[in-house]
Amino acid sequence: MSKFNNEEQQRRKKLHYIKNNGFNFPNDFKPSNRSLDVKNKYKSHSNSQLNAIKIFVSVAGRILKKRIMGKSSFFILRDCQGEIQLYTAEQNFTDNFYLEIVKKLDLGDIIGARGSLFRTKTGELSIFCTELKLLTKSLRPLPNKFHGLYNKEIRYRQRYLDLISNKHLHSIFKTRSNIFISIREFMLENDFIEVETPMIQNIPGGATARPFITYHNSLDLNLYLRISPELYLKRLIIGGFDRIFEINRNFRNEGISTRHSPEFTMMEVYMAYSDYKDMMIFTENLLRRIVQVIMGDLKFNYGHHELNFEKSFCKLTMKQAILNFNSNIILSDLDNLEKVKKIVNYLGIKVEQHWGIGRLISEIFDKTVEQKLIQPTFITDYPIEISPLSKRNNSDINIADRFELFISGYELANGFSELNDPEDQKDRFLNQMKKQDLKLGYDSTFYDEDYITALEYGLPPTSGLGIGIDRLIMILTNQKSIRDVIFFPILKPIGSL
Repeated sequence: MSKFNNEEQQRRKKLHYIKNNGFNFPNDFKPSNRSLDVKNKYKSHSNSQLNAIKIFVSVAGRILKKRIMGKSSFFILRDCQGEIQLYTAEQNFTDNFYLEIVKKLDLGDIIGARGSLFRTKTGELSIFCTELKLLTKSLRPLPNKFHGLYNKEIRYRQRYLDLISNKHLHSIFKTRSNIFISIREFMLENDFIEVETPMIQNIPGGATARPFITYHNSLDLNLYLRISPELYLKRLIIGGFDRIFEINRNFRNEGISTRHSPEFTMMEVYMAYSDYKDMMIFTENLLRRIVQVIMGDLKFNYGHHELNFEKSFCKLTMKQAILNFNSNIILSDLDNLEKVKKIVNYLGIKVEQHWGIGRLISEIFDKTVEQKLIQPTFITDYPIEISPLSKRNNSDINIADRFELFISGYELANGFSELNDPEDQKDRFLNQMKKQDLKLGYDSTFYDEDYITALEYGLPPTSGLGIGIDRLIMILTNQKSIRDVIFFPILKPIGSL
């Protein structure tokens, strides 16, 4: 089989020919305009008005479509904003430039064009080119003659082709960028400062998850990609900052699904002299602001459901939520370990021997409730057993002052009043280590002695919040897979499939 297909061979021949005639992938064309700006500025101008004032523009981008008609040609050029039509005619170019260069341009080639604006007979705003310059020769044809790229595997592996072929993808990632902007604006308005904490850590703390392990040659030391920035951020609160946030990557060496990626973006927020109830109010205000800015409305559709951010978010305890969605369970069942075990067995949930009633109740919630929470809903009263960094509730020591926020079946945020009793925190760390699942073949819990030392200097009353930014972007761009809102999701190498 030939190394290149016929079209690729023809393109390579064209490149060799123009290289022999002086083409060197020039870098001297500087566009002064972008397509959408031009269209918006002159959208109301008629052709006679354009001819009278002679508006000259210069643009650059990739050829998406072409129509060669003898001595004239039309091209559709796409730049970072959108698309605009170019018109070229042989009479506007000297020597054999039209025949040798213009007519031989291929889809995917990157060009620069200068000329005056006019409207075609169909009324389309176009550029009458007086200069056209090939900037980059594309050696591979665009997929499916630019009818679209639909293969998910190719889309994720060759995201650049996905971006070229599927115009709507640009709007998803522009929305992603705008979400970050709106978050930062809100945080700054509320007197928070943005900070950065280590992404390579001696001890991966702040969550229970399998870490990625790396090795530092000079230190002769195993290090870990962080699973959470939490313990470092709370060190900063101890150090005297009272309102901080960080937006950055976390890494968890676990499963991949439409909801989970080993590398994902989180925002964590810490606010001194506040509790989890204050943080619930803050979370609701933050999300309402983001939705209004990004969607232009507090009601919008995600999948088959209309989400409503106008109303105050629903609030349920974990037990209330279980009862609401399981008519065969009564409240007294959830206070009895044996009855809870029977419910768990009936649901087919795999359990570990050391799990207590709190962990079992949380598993029932995950199995029967989580994906049914469509409208924004705060779930509170989490078992202390699964909340090792949360303050205990004053009225019931078995539950934590903690909440999670669910939207359209996704866990979107997790927040709590931070545990600032160093002795209690130390005991919980040690107890968690005793109960860790040794069958996993790795330490799922690490004892961070330095964090305990930091707590002993005094962490003020503080509430914390973590928001899964990728899931938020999924909801605000109406996407069902986390891979569709990450530019380059992790995939197996082709050779290992």
